[in-house]
Amino acid sequence: MSNILVAEDEPRISHFVERGLRSAGYACTVTPDGAEALVDAQSGAFDLVLLDVGLPSLDGFEVLRRLRATHPSIPVIMLTARNSVEDTVLGLDSGASDYLAKPFKFDELLARIRLRLRDREQTASGTLAHGQLSLDSRTRRAQVAGVEVDLSTREFALAEEFFKNPEQVLSREQLLSRVWGYDFDPGSNVLDVYIRYLRNKLGNEAIETVRGMGYRLR
Repeated sequence: MSNILVAEDEPRISHFVERGLRSAGYACTVTPDGAEALVDAQSGAFDLVLLDVGLPSLDGFEVLRRLRATHPSIPVIMLTARNSVEDTVLGLDSGASDYLAKPFKFDELLARIRLRLRDREQTASGTLAHGQLSLDSRTRRAQVAGVEVDLSTREFALAEEFFKNPEQVLSREQLLSRVWGYDFDPGSNVLDVYIRYLRNKLGNEAIETVRGMGYRLR
């Protein structure tokens, strides 16, 4: 049974989420305070964190920043009424696994929880490899022909999607949904920017552009 930490200071929402999670078969702990949430999340007792932005003592962005410094792989889904693109990008770039704006449908929250827990299970075994490239999901490190390469949280998440689906063409929509967890403006170039970052670090030939379809790991 997966154990989920809910960091939410609005009782109506926390009770609603807690009841739903328990009905769905998850163990659940609720905390209304940011500092307490950070301590709980760093304890190693939880498989996933649902994190509100507007928490007392420490806001969600600061909790996430400090948590990622010590626990880079635990899935964190941010729940917030602050749904501007700027806030969403800040949360995701700070290391959030997903970002869900209030009000939300509980079925959608459950679907995102299942996805993030499944991703964690798939990578818990350790290293993903393809040719001379490898990713270590435990240390969040990458290697190219045995040479270690530093990747940011978002770069690693994007690389991980390619390594999980080697030689498979992944569309822009698939990559944005799985890595950023948010429906970006189709005109946004955020994916192109991060593809360029990965090519610079993993090699220009590592990720192939399939015109009109998407990208794939060669």
